[in-house]
Amino acid sequence: MFTIEHDFDATVITLVDEGAATPAALREDVIITAFEDCVTLRQLDPKKDDEVVITLSISQLRELAAALNLPEGSYRLENRRGQD
Repeated sequence: MFTIEHDFDATVITLVDEGAATPAALREDVIITAFEDCVTLRQLDPKKDDEVVITLSISQLRELAAALNLPEGSYRLENRRGQD
């Protein structure tokens, strides 16, 4: 399950783990916040009781999306006009 909320300066997507057969195997929610110039991913680390934050540039996000559909290897995406 996921939710999408549009704030003034960002879009917030929350991913809720419902797929595991046992509650012990469930992962904490992932909160993705998309800004104009970057995307942050946040998730609670229950072992440390602390939030882990990862920030990706728009270029890194574009490369991640492409990488999910490519075989093993090394790649460089071409920049198109109007993109980072």
